Amino acid sequence: MRLTPFLIAATACSFLFAAETIKTPIDNDDVRVLDVVVQPHEKTKMHEHKANRVMIYKNAGSQDFEFADGKKSILKFKEGQVLWSPGGGAHAAAVSTPNPVGIIEIELKKPGAGKKVTTALDPLKVDTKHYKLEFENDQVRVFRVHFGAHEAAPLHEHQLNRIMVYLTDAKARVTTVDGKVDETPRKAGDIMQGGAGKHSELNTLDKPVEVIVVELKY
Repeated sequence: MRLTPFLIAATACSFLFAAETIKTPIDNDDVRVLDVVVQPHEKTKMHEHKANRVMIYKNAGSQDFEFADGKKSILKFKEGQVLWSPGGGAHAAAVSTPNPVGIIEIELKKPGAGKKVTTALDPLKVDTKHYKLEFENDQVRVFRVHFGAHEAAPLHEHQLNRIMVYLTDAKARVTTVDGKVDETPRKAGDIMQGGAGKHSELNTLDKPVEVIVVELKY
């Protein structure tokens, strides 16, 4: 799946200013991840984002945009929605809906290398029930993972480094190819990073689990 015009146009913004709450759970050579809460009706100054970003919205809302050339636009987003936000384009923005908006921003620090997933155990191939592609380009491949209560994924392989954003609580029993078992609970809003590996997994909770996975193609 390639980027649609809508995704390319979604220059979503959570530019930092005093009323916001912000955390930086990950900051390394590859990415900077910001966990931001944007307050409603507080307009940012005109600014520009240099890096391309993946934006994950924790709750539904809307932002009004004003661009340096005088054009205006409105971005509406759903709870759990993921959008591509390319760098560039000076703008100001304000949340126009009445409640604060939580946004996870994944800033990509390196240019796209277009690394390919070549394994026959690609989860998007071996488990199409639970793994759904959101979008991809030469920097990232983004997919959504959704398990029903006590559902399992077969043996699969991750070849790329990845960032995982938990939209719900989670507790998966992960079994590697050498038989090692791990069962680490996660909370909604947790943000983790992972590397290459092969494993199967089982959702041990009595409720569904949803995770956004951003694979880095460089």
